[in-house]
Amino acid sequence: MRFLVLSRNASLYSTSRIVLAGRARGHEVSVIDPLDFQIVVSRGRPSLLVGGSPVPRFDIVIPRIGASITNYGLAVVRQFDLMGVPVLNGAVSIARSRDKLRALQLLTRRKLNVPITVCARSPAGVEAALSLVGGCPAIVKLQQGTQGIGTMLAETPHAVHALLETFWAMGQDIVLQEYVRESKGRDIRVIVVGGRVVASMRRVAKPGEFRSNLHRGGKGDRVKLPRLYRSVAIRAAKAMGLEVAGVDMLEARSGPKILEINSSPGLEGIERASGVDVAGAIISYAERYSEEQRGLSRAALEARIAEVIHDERMPVPRRLSRAAENGAGAGAGAGRRKPAMLTNGRGARRAVS
Repeated sequence: MRFLVLSRNASLYSTSRIVLAGRARGHEVSVIDPLDFQIVVSRGRPSLLVGGSPVPRFDIVIPRIGASITNYGLAVVRQFDLMGVPVLNGAVSIARSRDKLRALQLLTRRKLNVPITVCARSPAGVEAALSLVGGCPAIVKLQQGTQGIGTMLAETPHAVHALLETFWAMGQDIVLQEYVRESKGRDIRVIVVGGRVVASMRRVAKPGEFRSNLHRGGKGDRVKLPRLYRSVAIRAAKAMGLEVAGVDMLEARSGPKILEINSSPGLEGIERASGVDVAGAIISYAERYSEEQRGLSRAALEARIAEVIHDERMPVPRRLSRAAENGAGAGAGAGRRKPAMLTNGRGARRAVS
């Protein structure tokens, strides 16, 4: 099979591990910088060029989109999707995970527990926001950030006001989040591939640091996940629509609380801590995923994309759903079928075209 890895740098540990794992299984694996693509938009014929030449046909694309090129990287991923090339993690799913507030909104809609989080844009609401998250210390986060960058611990209300006003003046969107004291600078990183947990580790922050990210000097150790943590990690990845995900959870007294979800999780720390060949697991699943997607019709591919988008919309209240269903039956011709209905677990239903 022909694999394509989208990555800014082929020598990065995670990228090189995926390449080596693919080649070890007999696949042809290429690495192309997303910024090297030219996106061609034309009616009915989406295409991509590299160096002025059409991109060769690939069986599957594995995106490793860095935060610094999110917008253009997602445009490239979306173009592959529109061209009918299977992509491990679609553009909508990656965008969800990159926006911390958006991700938390979707997770709580699925009844998954997260630290209490408040987003505000006015100084007038800061005191109320602080009260909601349990007071100080509190976590102040950039709405989009990775590897612990843009995550700060504010010890006093004055520090919270100063941080928020500074970032607002810079045009940044900020969230204020509950500080889970019992986690004590620790969290759990879980890698989910194809709806299955393949590796996990406990990350511990270095002395004097509250962020446990390995890029911030934290240490990773192998951990045996309780069944509840495994279930939550799988459900979180599914809520984002991610085929490959790194799910970060805090160990709270009430159970796991999801911090964030990474669509391009780093492999170095967790492979060393867990001893698991995560890159091999990604390649193995990519093989199956490509085979499953290969036989889909154009209509099925479009329906798959539409399903991801529709999934993010709020469910239609039951009374509106019934009215729509009755209206379709009264006004439609004999040959037009009524829209199918999906329940959302709370009794509400929405139409699926």
